[in-house]
Amino acid sequence: QVQLVESGGGLVQAGGSLRLSCSASGRTFSSWTMGWFRQAPGKERAFVAAIRWIGSNYADFVKGRFTISRDNAKNTVYLQMNSLKPEDTAVYYCAADPSGEGSWTYWGQGTQVTVSS
Repeated sequence: QVQLVESGGGLVQAGGSLRLSCSASGRTFSSWTMGWFRQAPGKERAFVAAIRWIGSNYADFVKGRFTISRDNAKNTVYLQMNSLKPEDTAVYYCAADPSGEGSWTYWGQGTQVTVSS
């Protein structure tokens, strides 16, 4: 059974930084595509970033501010968030795509990020 557990969320002032972590258990995920999504109140879940063996990609609204990385030895993926804005406030979810074809099969429970102005 695959489990994804996020951590690192919290309250931060605008301009600040947070680093989210997603720990995967149950399988070795080194070949999987891993991603981060977010859902703000009253809005649909949105793609934030993904990392695969050929590289990473980002939503336009986080380019230059957020960085996704992974440590396969620790089965962990990270999201470093800098220059945070109030509009980044959301629940952030980690997701795994074993196929690498955009099928996000596994999801974490989410971690709240709140950015105050």
